[in-house]
Amino acid sequence: MQNKNELFPDGTPIDPWFYDTEVPKLSDLGKQYVLTDYHIFDDGKIYTKEIQSVIDSAAGQGGGVIVVPAGTYMTGALTFPQGVNLYISEGGVLKGSDDISDYPIRETRIEGETCQYFAALINVDHVDGFTMMGPGAIDGNGLKSWKAFWLRRTWNPKCTNKDEQRPRLVYISNSSNVLVHGLHLQNSHFWTNHIYKSDHVKYLNCHIFSPAAPIKSPSTDALDIDVCTDVHVKNCYMEVNDDAVVLKGGKGPWADEAPENGSNERIIVEDCVYGFCHGCLTVGSESVHDRNIIIRRIKAENASNLLWLKLRPDTPQHYEYILVEDIEGNVKNFLNINPWKQFFDLKGRTDKPISKADHITMRNCRCKCRKCYHVTPQEDQYLLSDFVFENVQVEAEDMGCLPEEWCK
Repeated sequence: MQNKNELFPDGTPIDPWFYDTEVPKLSDLGKQYVLTDYHIFDDGKIYTKEIQSVIDSAAGQGGGVIVVPAGTYMTGALTFPQGVNLYISEGGVLKGSDDISDYPIRETRIEGETCQYFAALINVDHVDGFTMMGPGAIDGNGLKSWKAFWLRRTWNPKCTNKDEQRPRLVYISNSSNVLVHGLHLQNSHFWTNHIYKSDHVKYLNCHIFSPAAPIKSPSTDALDIDVCTDVHVKNCYMEVNDDAVVLKGGKGPWADEAPENGSNERIIVEDCVYGFCHGCLTVGSESVHDRNIIIRRIKAENASNLLWLKLRPDTPQHYEYILVEDIEGNVKNFLNINPWKQFFDLKGRTDKPISKADHITMRNCRCKCRKCYHVTPQEDQYLLSDFVFENVQVEAEDMGCLPEEWCK
């Protein structure tokens, strides 16, 4: 961003934090703990206990940085405490086990609910100041679980992510001042990056990938933002077999009252390139409130949806003050607003909660798409208002339409 007097969509100033994209050097991250100095080798063995021991030792000695040198080092779930960072060197790969037993079950957050589920490969909780960076890769090694998911689907077409359980790549929770920079984050079993109840999180210059062919990698969202404030995603490449940037925050008929749920506010995604994905910015389905969201200066090479508002008929939701601007590329749907009925459950509530989406602006967009406005009015479920479209140049097989009363 060049103009430091910019505003969020509701008119509040953008904090200077969003303009600071400087990153530390390896030497700035403290004492270096190189894996090979601790008899951890590139030999195909699983070194979970040994790597965790190095992490814990670093924490006990005042912190520092775990350095993954060139080579491929295998591990199960790792937890990074306060003061310990992670650096992946050029040619280095921290590769996840494909055995689910290497990921212990713990209380965590999945699909808008707090529950018992498997740990991620990289876990960070209640940390203030964590850096994960380098030119190397964190590879989930998810092929085995992808095959298992689709095989189970042939037996049970309603198989869900909780039926065919598998770990995420990165889970950051209850943390502040987090930087993820330069890494290749790839081949996750499940969601690639999930941040929950965290603030001031930056993803800069990352390459986030999971394949759509020849084996589809199911539900490998690039970045799930779940009850977070002040998140900056810049200069990233995202290509995944599901949604790219997703706003979550809870689901269910009383989700807006549960303390574990909440809003996403002040999120900026900019200067990114999208390969194949289901949605460039997807709001929901498990989300109760999102405000002051900006996605801009992006190129969408092969996305199913540019802006996708998923509105659950069993969850009270409010999506407001969202700006989509300076976009070019190819998308199936320019704007998708439809009911999202997956796992519908009113849990005994007798009235259907009404949701809202308002103050949505899309401007300076040049796109080719199959359908421009893929929108279904449904006033008994959601109310839409204050939509603004400025300088939208769309070549579409089907323009679709929007009711005039929705637009300013």
